[in-house]
Amino acid sequence: MEQDFKINGDYIELIQLLKALGIAETGGHAKMIVEDGEVLRNGEVELRKRAKLVPGDIIELEEIKITLV
Repeated sequence: MEQDFKINGDYIELIQLLKALGIAETGGHAKMIVEDGEVLRNGEVELRKRAKLVPGDIIELEEIKITLV
């Protein structure tokens, strides 16, 4: 599944994105997903829970691909 996500402002933190998309039910769940190395940012594993994602970043986990715009 591929989708675009519009950022309001300059950036969005990774755990906020996971919650906004409904991938994670809570902040704690989002942190576990990131800590387990399940999230790729631009093809690299992203382990920083509060990584600042900007337009142009591509986030992938499982069969989901999100392009930030």
